[in-house]
Amino acid sequence: MKINSITQLCALSLGIFLICSTSAYAQTHATPPQLQIETIKTPAITSRTVILDELAKADVVYLGETHNNPDDRKGQLEILQQLEQRNPKIAIAMEMFQRPYQSIIDRYLAGEITEAELIQQTEYEKRWGFPWESYAPLLRFAKENQLPVLALNTPTEITRKVARYGLESLTLEEQKQIPPLTEIKTDNPGYRQMLEEIYAQHQQGNQGNSTSFERFFSAQVLWDETMAETIAQFITANPDYQVIAIAGKGHIIYGYGIPSRVARRINTPDFLQHSVFFGNTEAGKLVREADFFWE
Repeated sequence: MKINSITQLCALSLGIFLICSTSAYAQTHATPPQLQIETIKTPAITSRTVILDELAKADVVYLGETHNNPDDRKGQLEILQQLEQRNPKIAIAMEMFQRPYQSIIDRYLAGEITEAELIQQTEYEKRWGFPWESYAPLLRFAKENQLPVLALNTPTEITRKVARYGLESLTLEEQKQIPPLTEIKTDNPGYRQMLEEIYAQHQQGNQGNSTSFERFFSAQVLWDETMAETIAQFITANPDYQVIAIAGKGHIIYGYGIPSRVARRINTPDFLQHSVFFGNTEAGKLVREADFFWE
């Protein structure tokens, strides 16, 4: 998948929300329609030391990104390096890789295949497509420090099918690659409202209906649930590890996407998650889209 412009990004049926709309939505919505998980409200401008001290306490840290902004990856690497110094038991969870390719990533980390073979065998160019060199430092850091890397994402074929035909269209074989259908929760009204507004904006001048939105929403939630299940399963099996999850802002904003669904699966009172977005924000503004901004 070769992507050459923001226009092309916005044209992707499942990329509309993740790439184009998070910032625009935040600019016009000072508070989320409904929060599903607790987040700390910290000043938008604070010292990096304070942020890192808080992040180090969390079981899961979400580093939300804009996929076509390489500066976000620089910030992610900085945070990873600092947190790894505080606690070497870190796993990096990445939206950029799809779950069926976990064994390929494991072989790369073990030194059994080269970086070029990793790209080829995970079908990275086809299934993600953003410049490899933007993400490569994260993988190299993981390999150098023997950190697990989790392939989070749902296979492209499945999300596209759901977006087109709905969850009910999936075969039993396809359902094996995702969480049980009973765990695909579409009952978050705040998330639904946010996506409905975004969907409507991008459907102006085009034919759309409630059925097409429901399928779009189901595909988005499927994405979130699949990534959340992967994180929760790792945490359950490895309770002494901290997970650093790298995904698009749209999967993290207000805690609607992945974080609330990980919390639902872990369901313990002392379970702590924090989220970080990158870039500039107004001084004095309380952070609501994420717990912290890294500037």
